[in-house]
Amino acid sequence: MASNSDFVQYIADQCAQAGEINVKKMFGDYGVYCDGKIIGLICDDCFYLKPTEAVRPLLRVVELRPPYDGAKDYFLIADVDDRDYLATIVRETCKALPEPKPKKKKS
Repeated sequence: MASNSDFVQYIADQCAQAGEINVKKMFGDYGVYCDGKIIGLICDDCFYLKPTEAVRPLLRVVELRPPYDGAKDYFLIADVDDRDYLATIVRETCKALPEPKPKKKKS
C-alpha cells in the first residue's frame, strides 16, 4: 500500500526545521532527504528513520522494524506530531550519516 500524499507532505513540513527537506517517490513509497542525505523512508503511511547510535538515546520509544519486506530495520517514528522532536532527531540523524557519494558523470 502506497503512502498518502497528504501524510508525506505533513512529515516534510514537520521536519522542516532540521534543514532542507525533500521527499522523492521511490519504489511506490518515498525517500526522505535532509540536506541532500537520505535519512529515512515513508512507507505505508509510517515514518522510518535510518538507525544511528547518535539518535537512539534521543528517541522517546526505540522500535526497530523493516519499512518493507526484505529491508533492514529502521527506527519507526510513531510520534510525528511534535515538530521540535521530529526536527531534532532528523537533524541528528543527518549529522551522523556520511556525505553522499558523488554521482558519476554519464559518458
